[in-house]
Amino acid sequence: MTLAEPLSAQTVGQGSFGRSADRDFQRLSFSGSASEYFGIWVVNILLTILTLGIYSAWAKVRRNRYFYGNTVLLGRAFEYHARGWQILIGRLIVFAYLVLYNVMLTFVPLVGIALSVLLLFFVPWLLARGLRFSARVTSYRNVRFDFVGRAGGAFVAFIVGPVLAALTLGILAPLASRWSYRYIGNNLRYGRKAFATDPSVGQIYRNWAISAAIIVLGFLIVGFVVALNSALIATAIENPDFAEMVEMQASLTLLIVLGYVLILSIFGVAGLVYRAGVRNVAWSATTFDGRHRLLSDLSRLRYTWIAVSNFVVTLVTLGLMRPWAAVRMARYVNEHTAVRFDGNVGEILSAIEAEGSAVGAEFMDIEGFDFGF
Repeated sequence: MTLAEPLSAQTVGQGSFGRSADRDFQRLSFSGSASEYFGIWVVNILLTILTLGIYSAWAKVRRNRYFYGNTVLLGRAFEYHARGWQILIGRLIVFAYLVLYNVMLTFVPLVGIALSVLLLFFVPWLLARGLRFSARVTSYRNVRFDFVGRAGGAFVAFIVGPVLAALTLGILAPLASRWSYRYIGNNLRYGRKAFATDPSVGQIYRNWAISAAIIVLGFLIVGFVVALNSALIATAIENPDFAEMVEMQASLTLLIVLGYVLILSIFGVAGLVYRAGVRNVAWSATTFDGRHRLLSDLSRLRYTWIAVSNFVVTLVTLGLMRPWAAVRMARYVNEHTAVRFDGNVGEILSAIEAEGSAVGAEFMDIEGFDFGF
């Protein structure tokens, strides 16, 4: 089978990530709409409530099929093949383990502690199996993806890395990010072809520095707000009776709430900026089959604005605008993700398609379960 579809109109020529050769990249697109997804979303919520959460596994399948089915590259959409019972069984396994852990911790503490230690090794295994499941139920042009990572790599990427980042107050977070992207990127397969990535620590640290600057600036603003209200705070500390006045309590409560909102907003914005920047670095350092390059050129400012405004609109509308927010973000991320093929793209994909069809049949029997991580 040969590639017959014309190249996507949204190929290239859009905002680049500092590259003049952007014209060579084939961009993804998202063809879904908020109104279409709203119907799926409403039915998913109603059935999940009516079945006390059991339907949520099938709801995830419907949601992913919609988003995968509207993610388009070179005129062809991705596909999601998971079934609801596979997700439900995975969740039941995790739920049973957590119930057993809490029961043992209450009635047989030593066994509970042993289970908590075992959890450190159980979670990486679940993560590796979950990534493998997610890859194998995803296909493009009838060729399945695969993931060959082991639990040991997941332990380093998702347990050691975050702990190290937390212990160093985020200073070593770029190392943790690099480990996680390398673990995923270097173990991902499309058919029998491998992906590979080795994001630069220096580039990740440059993005980290921007986020760190946002946090420092944010705390300066918080300090300025506290300084403006220092008289009120000092009065409340020195005169407890005064602090018990209704007006004083309202002012202090408002100040505390404002402080929490400011601090959460600072870390939220810094995290979003960091996520967009690191994604650009990691994806743009990724190759497929040793010669085809991936590209991510998200604007950190635009990505953060979309995420923040999505959150606010969803909150204000009590969740009713959640489908609009999800579609809006999917469209933006897809349009800023691209692939550059080295050679004739039709011949490359046709060869992969012919080779990968045999692998796909094998995957159908050993997909496993989704553990929800």
